[in-house]
Amino acid sequence: MNGNMALFSLSEDTPVGSHVYTLNGTDPEGDFVTYGISFESGSRNFFSIDPHFGNITLIEELDREREDEIEAIISISDGLNKDTPAGSSIFKVQAVDKDTGSGGSVTYFLQNLHTNKFAMDRHSGVLRIRAGATLDYEKSRTHFITVVAKDGGGKLRGDYVVFSATATITINVDDAQDMDPIFVGTPYYGYVYEDSHPGSEILTVVAVDGDRGKPNMVLYSLVNGSDEAFRINETTGGISVTVSPSQLKKEVYELRVQVSEVSSKETLAPQASTTVTIRVVDLNNHPPTFYGENGVQNMFELTMYEGPSEGEILRGLKITVNDSDQGANAKFNLRLVGAGGTFRVVPQTVLNEAQVTIIVENSAAIDFEKFKLLTFKLLAVEVNTPEKFSSTADIVIHLLDTNDNVPKFSSDYYIARIPENSPGGSNVVAVTAMDPDSGLWGEVKYSIYGTGAELFLIHPSTGIIYTQPWAALDAEVTSKYNFYVKAEDTEGKYSLAEVFVTVLDVNDHSPEFDENIQEKTMVLGTPVKIEATDHDAEEPNNIVDYSIMQAEPANVFDINESTGEIRLKAFVHSLDIIHNISKNRDRIWSVLVQAKDRGSPSFSTTAVLKIDILDETLNRGPMAAFLMQTKDNPMKAIGVLAGVIAIMVVITVFISTAMFWRNKKSNKILPVRRVIRKRPSPPSRSIRAEWLKFKRSHAGDKFAVKDELPNENHNNNSLMFAPPPTAPALPPPPITIPKISTTEWTVPTVSGSLTPKHTSKPMKQKALDRPVQSALVSELKKKFEKKAADNKPYV
Repeated sequence: MNGNMALFSLSEDTPVGSHVYTLNGTDPEGDFVTYGISFESGSRNFFSIDPHFGNITLIEELDREREDEIEAIISISDGLNKDTPAGSSIFKVQAVDKDTGSGGSVTYFLQNLHTNKFAMDRHSGVLRIRAGATLDYEKSRTHFITVVAKDGGGKLRGDYVVFSATATITINVDDAQDMDPIFVGTPYYGYVYEDSHPGSEILTVVAVDGDRGKPNMVLYSLVNGSDEAFRINETTGGISVTVSPSQLKKEVYELRVQVSEVSSKETLAPQASTTVTIRVVDLNNHPPTFYGENGVQNMFELTMYEGPSEGEILRGLKITVNDSDQGANAKFNLRLVGAGGTFRVVPQTVLNEAQVTIIVENSAAIDFEKFKLLTFKLLAVEVNTPEKFSSTADIVIHLLDTNDNVPKFSSDYYIARIPENSPGGSNVVAVTAMDPDSGLWGEVKYSIYGTGAELFLIHPSTGIIYTQPWAALDAEVTSKYNFYVKAEDTEGKYSLAEVFVTVLDVNDHSPEFDENIQEKTMVLGTPVKIEATDHDAEEPNNIVDYSIMQAEPANVFDINESTGEIRLKAFVHSLDIIHNISKNRDRIWSVLVQAKDRGSPSFSTTAVLKIDILDETLNRGPMAAFLMQTKDNPMKAIGVLAGVIAIMVVITVFISTAMFWRNKKSNKILPVRRVIRKRPSPPSRSIRAEWLKFKRSHAGDKFAVKDELPNENHNNNSLMFAPPPTAPALPPPPITIPKISTTEWTVPTVSGSLTPKHTSKPMKQKALDRPVQSALVSELKKKFEKKAADNKPYV
């Protein structure tokens, strides 16, 4: 009692029914324990045990000369586990934020809240089972939950910012005893032959705990139908006859077998029952029997590699089946129980004896990553006998791993962002690939390749991608990189994923003013514009705002901060107002302007702008306005003049051509009006030529090169001539009178100015009466000559 039962000795003359040993066990958690005892299949059961008190009783007579050693399996159990109820706290997460105030307060919540069975207390971080949800080990043994911790937010560099962090919780579900026992190999049939001895086993029923995670031991019992003629071994399920076959009063017995899981007293043990049909016959007294290489054998083991080819024969199993009866009593069928379509047996029908062959039916199910051990039963059942004798043999297959899996990335693509000012060797992103194979076959090595991968490296073991030590990222040069990452095992099996890297713009460029910022000409009432360019890649780093830092005179100019347009303030109507503000009597004023970007930190550039202010009231004529507008761009004036000349030439040619064809057509004799007149003499070619010459010269002679003062040698006379002789429907030639312009206008050129010819000397006298305009033309001429001397191109 309370000793080591492995060294237990018992005299062979101990009477059957004697109490020979008492087991004593405890549970560390204080739960009630139960005891069990079992023996190898096919061996006699010499002992029984009281499951609650541990008392072992001898139930078979001992014979040392026949069997001097007995092997038994002793078990102890604390009974059923309880399910975790809904709302139970199962874990607590904690995140620390070093900020104070609302920025340091942390709240928790779960991602994908509607797809899991768990709830998170947003303040304490306690993880609970959601109300109404249940965990089922048989359906899902593991749950993955992502927890997000978020602070209360606050101001950071003027913006309201909320920070968060995530963590993944893996919840492994322990199997609870919530499934009833299950009988294997039903229905059950047994037979009692005429030569059966009392106490011989008829058949064995097999039941297992429906909870596969932590299965309990099961105990068998007969409920009814035995009429005291049969009994069942409570631990093995073996049913045996207790009397001689001649004493059996019925031909068929329907036994009700009940199986119960071993549990503590506080809980009701799960139970299941089935019917066992036993026939009593006086013929066909040999069931099919399985043999191995060394005789009768009820268990066959095999070790093989996973993933065999479909149709492959399990050659390591040497199984023979035999029925010693003759004729129809020796005919039986073979089938597999519990193989789930993974294997099939050949032959399926046997007469007397056959070699059993088991063939692979579903190769995908033989997977080391899913099952390292496959167990099923080989069942032989007679066909044409009323007894339906049967026997079973256990098949146990131990699987060996092969490299049958390819490393698989956690995602098909990875997206990363890195600032352009990151130093060489900065981490970019971590990729992860898993290979479920074991040993070296499950080790993964990472590498990268492809266009765009030159600036990056990857750690071969961890999958961390980082920049080259010498890499200098520049968002203005290249802002997007795209390459591939490969995960490869030791045998070269690999998979690919795509990596997209975005280089984030950093404000590392200052605004730059245009080259023509040094000097501008402003007419009162008309703005001038400055422009600056920021070469950063993205907004707001490349958005420029303009401002006036200093001006002389002060408080005269306004600037549009977005467009860079500089205007005089609304109260400045003339140069006299500016002169009253400043002691400087010159028309050129200095303005210190600033261009500043919107990046963080912000960069700025300043420049001194000299503004030449002209009063528009001194230049009221069209010519003067045009000159002022084109002062900084003389090529514009030349282009306008060339366009005007070209239009006038085209109009002249068109009118001449129309008149020629009209005169030619009018000389024809119409068929309706047959009026014969004497054809007038055509005008001389000299007159026509003079007329065309006049048309050409009139358009081109509107402009003439002059010096500083307007040319006084005008030609006031227009070339007039008489029209040609009149013909039918021939209109007189047009009389062209040069248009007299009341306003003088000039266009600056490199060497001087072009001015239209005037029709009278009074016009000349009127032009001379405007000294301001002449002075302006002279000033423009000097500037153009200076620019030509410097050999600077005009824009």
